[in-house]
Amino acid sequence: MMSCYVECRLGLARPAHAALPSREFKRTHEPVILVALGANLTHPVYGSPAATLGAALGRFPAVGLQVAACSRFFETAPVPASDQPWFVNAVAQVETTLDPAAVLAVLHGIEAEFGRVRQIRWEARVLDLDLIDYDGRIAGPPGPELPHPRMADRGFVLLPLADVAPDWRHPATGIAVTDLIARLDPAEIVRPLAESPPIP
Repeated sequence: MMSCYVECRLGLARPAHAALPSREFKRTHEPVILVALGANLTHPVYGSPAATLGAALGRFPAVGLQVAACSRFFETAPVPASDQPWFVNAVAQVETTLDPAAVLAVLHGIEAEFGRVRQIRWEARVLDLDLIDYDGRIAGPPGPELPHPRMADRGFVLLPLADVAPDWRHPATGIAVTDLIARLDPAEIVRPLAESPPIP
């Protein structure tokens, strides 16, 4: 029997979510960024992790991030493996006039607004927002590291990314997202949620 990971990788079990924005990867004159979203704790106001991601996406326009497209929502086992709850993950394609440092600042602001407190690495979290790619830029400290330094090894980022940007290539290596996915541990479980909440 195929693992859930392989089913997802081969494009099987792909339910449509009419409430989500189009998954077409669009290029405009504005810089295009990719943001990874994740959560595995119930929010006291918004409820389930999936509902929390939907609410967080609803906050993007108010801080200067226009959501052009969003992947389906995926449920994923914690990485590294632990007994904490499974995550819900997604990737959004966002257009903005903000520079990378400003984008990261507003993402952290939304996390704080939703009650995220950073204490321990890899801890359970009510919301996690990561800047994955900023229009193909390659950059390092003191500003945001671009592309995200660990994204190429994370199925919970790559599968949603391929969903929203199937032709994407890693800016630093040129490797296609599909090839990065093929290199992942086949035991890693990343599977689409049966239903995703509407994005406000």
